[in-house]
Amino acid sequence: MGVAGSKLEKALGDHFPEGERYFGLENFGNTCYCNSVLQALYFCVPFREQLLEYYSSNKHPSEGDENLLTCLADLFSQISSQKKKTGVIAPKRFVQRVRKQNELFRGYMHQDAHEFLNFLLNELVDILEKESHKVTSLPQTSSAEHVANGLNNAQVNGVKKEPLVTLVHKYFQGILTNETRCLRCETVTARDETFLDLSLDIEQNSSITSCLKNFSSTETLNAEDKFFCDKCCSLQEAQKRMKIKKPPHILVIHLKRFKYMEQLGRYKKLSYRVVFPLELKLSNTVEDTDSEYSLFAVVVHVGSGPNHGHYVSLVKSHNHWLFFDDENVEMIDESAVQTFFGSAQEYSSNTDHGYILFYESLSAPKS
Repeated sequence: MGVAGSKLEKALGDHFPEGERYFGLENFGNTCYCNSVLQALYFCVPFREQLLEYYSSNKHPSEGDENLLTCLADLFSQISSQKKKTGVIAPKRFVQRVRKQNELFRGYMHQDAHEFLNFLLNELVDILEKESHKVTSLPQTSSAEHVANGLNNAQVNGVKKEPLVTLVHKYFQGILTNETRCLRCETVTARDETFLDLSLDIEQNSSITSCLKNFSSTETLNAEDKFFCDKCCSLQEAQKRMKIKKPPHILVIHLKRFKYMEQLGRYKKLSYRVVFPLELKLSNTVEDTDSEYSLFAVVVHVGSGPNHGHYVSLVKSHNHWLFFDDENVEMIDESAVQTFFGSAQEYSSNTDHGYILFYESLSAPKS
């Protein structure tokens, strides 16, 4: 890596960002699914900063207190405090913790990067919520220091406040609203649900914008799928649609590239060409104002099938695009990002396809 590292430093020259570190991650036997997601999360700068803040106030957890959150914060701290600007780090403790925590990731089989991201974010939420409950049950604990760790005190003087907002919620959580309109009485029933990422169905030669439009398209409920309307007190035909009520600060989009094929009796990878723009306008929101986002990371699946292959990530840092492939890190041109859109033909030699997209809102996060 010495050569690759010095090559990267040479490529950036005087433009190497002050205080930034670009480190590859060692692979512990098919752990590319983990490495690619970790790189994307590390370059989610506001999330990284909060984790480093968390690390500085929880530096030495006792053996029994070690968990995925402390291991992730420790890994991010290791990377950011390296004396060298480039190199390789072995995320051994973190990977061991993942395997200890979830048997799905224990073997050396090819794993799904999206499943891993989901597991990780939900696990972090659980840990932060448990920590907060411990804090709120302690007498005379100052809540201010815990807010810095991304926690808002759930209770003040025994009075229940808003639901707990962890640092994961703060950056990744959005709210969807499911609207159902009865076609007989026109009553609209709305149900809200939170999300940490959006999983989108994909079509050949499409774009993220069209996939999002399909996600929010109106569906008619009739025949066996009629809707029970509380006002009519009976099953009625209705129209249903999903809209984004509160867009998240970090919008994570998962492209459903693995589809179960009934006739084959197995999953197949869809290599469809789906254009993802560097700047995205979210228009399927409840308020008709467009939310603007900028792409900063892409987890790419390399390979022709769902049960084998490799994961790499593309990351934008200080206006430069970088390519992370386990231990190797290199600079790429912004125009190279479009080579990961997918293939316009069914059978193509290009098997490197964008799988998870990370967009950051251009407006400041709401605390």
